[in-house]
Amino acid sequence: MVILVGSLSVHEAAHAWAADRLGDPTARALGRLSLNPAVHVDPIGTVFFPLLAAMTNLPLIGWARPVPVDRRYLRAPHRDFALIAAAGPVSNLVLAALGSGAVLALGGLGAVLEAGMLGETLVQWVVLNVLLALFNMIPVPPLDGGNVLMGLLPSGAADALERLRPYGFLVIYALMLSGLLSAVLRPVQRLILGGLL
Repeated sequence: MVILVGSLSVHEAAHAWAADRLGDPTARALGRLSLNPAVHVDPIGTVFFPLLAAMTNLPLIGWARPVPVDRRYLRAPHRDFALIAAAGPVSNLVLAALGSGAVLALGGLGAVLEAGMLGETLVQWVVLNVLLALFNMIPVPPLDGGNVLMGLLPSGAADALERLRPYGFLVIYALMLSGLLSAVLRPVQRLILGGLL
């Protein structure tokens, strides 16, 4: 829970930082340009679902309150919105790389796991941040990957993808329940974790 809340806070703060750097002051004005979890917590995604997962041994996943972005402030709205979306998953990969560096500095995976709870927590830090980055890069709006994809597509195709936004979570749940999402993400996760751990 602590790792998830902290990682989600960094993720949302990265969106806010990128938006601020690209000209949109909205997140800063709302106090979202912060690593303080209290400004990013979503009662359902950051508290209820993770607690439910912890009590039922389901995979631990969650989300924070999305950072609002006003595209009218962006110099190149199409491109900049995609960059803002990418900032969140990139921040999780940076956190995973920092955790990996700590594992290596402490003698590698075997030595860290032998260290007990602290070592296991460090490994979970890496694993969870890789999972958050990959999950958020699924190219379905409202996830970050969908927003990045819209920034790469021609305007007609981007508009068609935007119309999917209200149904995006239904698509994601369908992918999860069918096992297709796991089949696609797990090999990529293993590949990245193999390089980090």
